[in-house]
Amino acid sequence: MSLTAKAALLQGVRVVDLTTVVFGPYCTQILADLGADVIKVETPAGDAFRYSAKPAKTRGMSPGHMALNRGKRSLVLDLKNPDGLAEITALIAGADVFVHNVRGPAIERLGLGYQAVKAIKSDIVYVHCVGFASDGPYGGRPAYDDVIQAASGTTTLLSRVDGDPAPRYFPSLIVDKISGLHGAYAVMAACIHRLRTGEGQFVEVPMFELFSHFMLTEHLGGLTFDPPNGPVGYARQIDPDRQPFPTADGFISFVAYSEAAWRTVFEIAGAPEVMQAPAFSTPQLVSQNISDLYKAIAARTPGKSTAEWLAAFEAAEIPAMAVRDLADIRDDPHLKATDFFERREHPTEGAYFAMRAPVRFAAAPNPEVRPAPTLGQHPGADWDR
Repeated sequence: MSLTAKAALLQGVRVVDLTTVVFGPYCTQILADLGADVIKVETPAGDAFRYSAKPAKTRGMSPGHMALNRGKRSLVLDLKNPDGLAEITALIAGADVFVHNVRGPAIERLGLGYQAVKAIKSDIVYVHCVGFASDGPYGGRPAYDDVIQAASGTTTLLSRVDGDPAPRYFPSLIVDKISGLHGAYAVMAACIHRLRTGEGQFVEVPMFELFSHFMLTEHLGGLTFDPPNGPVGYARQIDPDRQPFPTADGFISFVAYSEAAWRTVFEIAGAPEVMQAPAFSTPQLVSQNISDLYKAIAARTPGKSTAEWLAAFEAAEIPAMAVRDLADIRDDPHLKATDFFERREHPTEGAYFAMRAPVRFAAAPNPEVRPAPTLGQHPGADWDR
């Protein structure tokens, strides 16, 4: 594939994508957004996430599929059939990256383990998306988002905030998406290594380890030291009083990250005397007694409307935003001004909203990406179109 002077960042990189659901597809969706040619290989039944919610018109075109598989091409192959296996082998021979989330024994039985694929393409970047690192006792186990939230201790964070001992999931596929981000940078780092050395390599991206790393960056807390010098958890994040504040007509979120900022907040609230108390006389004491400040300001925020608070905070350069219901997000004026939600026409589903790639690169345009494919839309004859 030839490159132009203003080529997309990953133009010329071909990815064979044998992933399903969210983790792997989110990784390869990022690569597609950056201009990579991603060929999504699916079974005749299709990726299960195609059926995760109600489609607009066509079975297998769920909202999640529309978001996660944009920019890709869909090729249906039965890899248990010799013809299907021969076709993916030929496809890998012309690819730069092979990404899959098939468990180790199963991928070996298919003849698509790393050594076999390396024999097909010696410099392949081979990325295995797994639940747990293969050299640990959990290696080879199946995993989904909920399982990793539980295993990492994440399901106990909300208990630390509200005192309800019942463990709970974050209402988001946060593990899958964080894992996909790690997978995307892993692919790009391995591609850079290959450009420098000519070497391909095997890359393992384990959900449990990477999400534990992600969450424990702040929450390992006092367990960082040996012996521990405090409890696990980042106190500011699990403070039960650190919540959106009620206003006269809604709720507002603001962050006063310094002693000076808190003084400004209480001046705006008409209660500067709060910060004159001995408990808040130094930055260290402000940090130690932050819960008392949350309670003190929460008692005063109902005295003004959300708009009044926002105007005052903006003038004082205190970061703040109104609390918005999720259903109203498409009406956000900033996202409208930046064309974040782009109304497009899908060949089979009709009008829909696509979210633009969030990162902007000055040296290369964001490529125009294909809409999410219908199942098997791109047979082999169409690979170079």
